Amino acid sequence: MKRTIVTIMTAIALTVASAVASMAAKIERAKTPGGIEFWHVRDDTLPMISMEFAFRGGSTQDPAEKAGTASMMAAVLDEGAGELDARAFQQQLEERAIVLSFAAHRDTTRGSLKSLIENGEQAFGLLNLALTRPRFDDDAVERIRAGTLASIRRRMTDPGDLAQDRWFARAFPNHPYGTPQRGTLESVAKIGVDDLRAMHRGTLARDNLKIATIGAMDAAAAGLLVDRAFAGLPAKAKLVPVTYASPQGVGERNVVEMDVPQTVIMFGGAGLKRSDPDFIPAYVLNHILGGGSFSSRLYLEVREKRGLAYSVYSYLAPMDYSGLFMGGVSTRNDRAAESLSIILGEIREIAAKGPTAEELAKAKSYLIGSFPLRFDSSSKIAGQLLEIQLENLGIDYIDRRNGLIEAVTAEDVKRAANHFLTDAKMLVTLVGRPDLAPEPARPAAPAPRG
Repeated sequence: MKRTIVTIMTAIALTVASAVASMAAKIERAKTPGGIEFWHVRDDTLPMISMEFAFRGGSTQDPAEKAGTASMMAAVLDEGAGELDARAFQQQLEERAIVLSFAAHRDTTRGSLKSLIENGEQAFGLLNLALTRPRFDDDAVERIRAGTLASIRRRMTDPGDLAQDRWFARAFPNHPYGTPQRGTLESVAKIGVDDLRAMHRGTLARDNLKIATIGAMDAAAAGLLVDRAFAGLPAKAKLVPVTYASPQGVGERNVVEMDVPQTVIMFGGAGLKRSDPDFIPAYVLNHILGGGSFSSRLYLEVREKRGLAYSVYSYLAPMDYSGLFMGGVSTRNDRAAESLSIILGEIREIAAKGPTAEELAKAKSYLIGSFPLRFDSSSKIAGQLLEIQLENLGIDYIDRRNGLIEAVTAEDVKRAANHFLTDAKMLVTLVGRPDLAPEPARPAAPAPRG
């Protein structure tokens, strides 16, 4: 039986390595005739072309009193461009089965395009119109404003969304990360067409642009389409400088009263930037602690042993101007204090003692074995290549990534834990009616791990 298991695991490992190596070998770093760099993968499986792209500078570029400007600008881009009003523009997309979308995030403004090869010229031409000649018609702007305000009102009544917004507001006062990406009811009401045009002129340019394409064509043909979409953009963006910030309020517990049967808890503190040498060990550490779903310590202690919650999680959030470690849980109001105590206790324990040998081996095996699942569709492939570019990981990262995971030792994990989990000092936001009265001492675990 042991021999059979080893044989199966070896076969899986070889298949995984082969799939990852095959994908890595297909990536080309190319330049368009106009000098725009992009990464391309040729895939003749379907007669399609997909592209993911991002401009650095998202909601961090919002004017101080007009949070939500980048989000509104992105939402209006496909609401009419050039000679086409919103209805005509969307009809052109629909008639040719072109999928085009835009969205602003904290650090980036992103877009996605999918088209049949036979409609590639029209698809990339429509994208060019949206990027270079958006109309910002009054009726379209007001329609997007109304939808944004409705979304903000929903967030104000959703415990999870409210916990997130309040956490970031306390963690990043007087910093762009402290305001909701979509803005507030007050700020969105102030945003005018001139603000959208200014955001468009300042952020959408060629020097802050990253592109990934995949499709049934070679890099030279894809480069012509990329030029068709982006060559008309300004050469340089005019981004407002943003300062690096560490989360404030660590050690605090802030309660937002809401009449709901469960309390949503969001916790977080300083984490690591993606460029930190300890990021990979920290990534493995987080998988063991709260990122591994059914196998994580938090899942086992909070859900399996005590039935306090359906889901509990933690994750690393490396951003351009901060690095965060965050997590959350939703539990009964009268069990909120117990749940939070167990979570913080598990964080302290793994920071002090590190993982067991079995936990480390299982985490590395899972993280290595699941890596190819990030490349099982054209959209995922383009998205992964875009993220690798944005994080400056290098075009050979896919080749190197599993080796980096495999090389992580228990000492590496302990060092990473000491880097950002010492004393488990977290900023905690609770939304609901939590009973935070001191609870009895936490019982010892039934048996030692491993």
